[in-house]
Amino acid sequence: MHPLRELRESGHATPAQVSALLAENIVFNSPILVRPIEGREVIAAIFAQSSSTRGSGTYTAEFKLDERTTFLRWEGTMEGHKIESFEVIVDNEQGLMVERTIALRPYPAVKLFRDAMYASLKDKLPPDVWDYQTP
Repeated sequence: MHPLRELRESGHATPAQVSALLAENIVFNSPILVRPIEGREVIAAIFAQSSSTRGSGTYTAEFKLDERTTFLRWEGTMEGHKIESFEVIVDNEQGLMVERTIALRPYPAVKLFRDAMYASLKDKLPPDVWDYQTP
């Protein structure tokens, strides 16, 4: 079992607990943000917040794609609506996460999730990660 999955399934993950799993140079790619986020501290806060925001659910699949790459599938509900995530996690040779890319569906549930994450993190992330800048 991937350490991030194990931590999330154990209950409420704190930023400090998540941070211990992350490399300093981690990159996070999310469909609710318009560009990748980099850096252990901010990503630990995002991951910890998403664990409590995304609603109830369970991991339904985990596959090792190679020595350092893991695929996870999660299914749950967000405000009573089905939400599903697919993610690819890449670890470095020390077993710390260096990249996580996530996809979410369906769109109406993703919007609920994004709005809840924005309310929780709008002061921790710059405005240019939430929306495209208008010329």
